[in-house]
Amino acid sequence: MLASNHPCLQLSTRPATSTLLPRIPRRCSRPSSSKVSVRVQSPEAPQQQAPLPPPVSLTEAALKHLKKLKNENQNSGNLLLRVGVKQGGCSGMSYLMDFEERGKITADDMVVDYDDGNFSLVIDPKSLLYLFGMKLDYSDALIGGGFQFSNPNAQDSCGCGKSFGV
Repeated sequence: MLASNHPCLQLSTRPATSTLLPRIPRRCSRPSSSKVSVRVQSPEAPQQQAPLPPPVSLTEAALKHLKKLKNENQNSGNLLLRVGVKQGGCSGMSYLMDFEERGKITADDMVVDYDDGNFSLVIDPKSLLYLFGMKLDYSDALIGGGFQFSNPNAQDSCGCGKSFGV
């Protein structure tokens, strides 16, 4: 009888019959040269995970201007910036930005804090699909100034930069 140290190679244990067929070893479907590695995390030393980037990043210029706009409102302590998208615009979808009271956000909305919680942005789940990875910048230039949206999800955008297509 053949002996094998490989766990997937086992001899058949069928009883011998009167036929002259030899016993055929059974093999697993995984080749013996493949390796499987399992990493176990011990509870004493948890691994440090890098913090996830925000779904929408704000440049310093955009954050500074947004905080200025927020502070011009009387109820500025209770406001969040809602960023979203809607159907329409030159290229099919357009960006929305408006301040909203904290009480109007829903459980489905994603709230992202910036500047150690001094400024918050809220995004509804449908808009998040189109805005994830977007960078919001601001320029005070006389020509071409205002907010600029750099959206990696946009296939095309119009000349004004305020609408996009996917």
